[in-house]
Amino acid sequence: MGNILTTIKRFLGNKNTVTIIGVILGILVLYIGYNYRVKQATTPISVPYAKEEISSRTQITSDMIGYRDISRSVVNESDNLITDANQLINFYVSYGTTIPENSMFYKSQVIKSDEMPDSAFADIPNGYTIYSLKVDLHSTYGNSIYPNNYIDLYFKGVDEAGKVMFGKLIESIKVLAVKDSNGNHVFETTVESRTPAELLFAVPDDMYLLLMKAGYITRSSIEIIPVPRNASYSANPGDTLVSSDAIRDFILAQSVTLPQNVTTSTDTNNNENNNNNNQ
Repeated sequence: MGNILTTIKRFLGNKNTVTIIGVILGILVLYIGYNYRVKQATTPISVPYAKEEISSRTQITSDMIGYRDISRSVVNESDNLITDANQLINFYVSYGTTIPENSMFYKSQVIKSDEMPDSAFADIPNGYTIYSLKVDLHSTYGNSIYPNNYIDLYFKGVDEAGKVMFGKLIESIKVLAVKDSNGNHVFETTVESRTPAELLFAVPDDMYLLLMKAGYITRSSIEIIPVPRNASYSANPGDTLVSSDAIRDFILAQSVTLPQNVTTSTDTNNNENNNNNNQ
């Protein structure tokens, strides 16, 4: 027994032996660790996918969802990928997003119902108002005016002498949304074809009043006409301005500007007291 222990001690005391053992152990650790990582990376994981194309603002239901196995490495590479159907069912597809058929789901594509404001009305600056311009397929140049395009608005009318007036009224105005007659965004889905019925803009309050007054003029042939421009015009937009003083003055001459005085409850009480004193 003592000879065996002595032999083992001599064996372990040899520096070359210790080095060889250390190398072997290191290789074993690397081999086991490598195989573990490979197995983890290649083991399939079941994730949900869209069984059909799901358009913007659509509520996601269980019958729209299928499941497929993918490599775990794909999941690890994307923090945005949804792997749990509980993060999908009864959620909504975000505005401006369409989930294609057979596509996996991503967190940036879905939101809760209370997180879905109409983007056309979101982040409108103070002092601005939404203006809606009625259009059709013809006046939008075959549905060629898109959200975020910068376009011009032209004015067509007839003056007191019966002569035709036509010219640019507003330049470089941003299209916030294009909607159909049911209030749906025209370009949010490829599943169905939608016909444009209105263009939405956010304009300063004084410009909103000018456009609304133009729309209410009873003289025949009054029309506000959208005119698209090229890509450079939208990529490098200028200030949104009234282009023609003559057209603006013509519109204002057909209307009355009402004062913006607001009567408070205090003012009302003071007026009543003055009336009572005078009696």
